[in-house]
Amino acid sequence: MKKIIILSLFIITAITFHSCGIYSFTGGDTGNAKTIQIDYFPNTATLVEPELSQKFTQDLQDLFLTQTNLTSVKSNGDLQFEGEITGYRINPMGATAEQKTSQNRLTITVNCRFYNKEEESKNFEKSFSFYADYPANKQLTGSILDDAFTTILERITQDIFNASVANW
Repeated sequence: MKKIIILSLFIITAITFHSCGIYSFTGGDTGNAKTIQIDYFPNTATLVEPELSQKFTQDLQDLFLTQTNLTSVKSNGDLQFEGEITGYRINPMGATAEQKTSQNRLTITVNCRFYNKEEESKNFEKSFSFYADYPANKQLTGSILDDAFTTILERITQDIFNASVANW
C-alpha cells in the first residue's frame, strides 16, 4: 500500500511539472522560443530625455529575463523586439482657485514591433503609452523624475509583456 501511494505521488508530481513546461508562473507563454532579442529603443520624440532610451530598453530586458526562462541574444532571437520612444510630453492637468496649474502630467509613448519566429501570427506593431502626475510647483528632476519613470516604464513594459507573451 505504501508503494502505491509513493508511486501515485511521484506520477502526479511528474505530470504537474511536465505540463507546465512552456508556461511561466506569470502567465507568459513563450511557446518553443528559447532566446529573446531586445534592440535599443531610440528616443525620436520632439522632447528628448537623455537617459530614457537606455532605461526603457534595460527595464524591458530585465522584465523578460526575470519573468521567463528565455536567454538574451544580440541577434536572431526567437522573439524579437524593436521600436522607438515616440512621445515625451508634459501637460498641465489641474487648476487651482487662482487659475494656476496644480499638477503636471508626464506622458511617454513607445512604438513597439514584436516578431515571433515560432508563431508569426503573433507578430504585431503597437503603440504603448502611460503617464505620471507630479505637482506643478516642482521641477521634473531628481527623485520626481525617477519616480515618474518608474511608474510609467513599469506599466509600459508590463503592457508589452502582456501583449506579446501573456496573450492579454
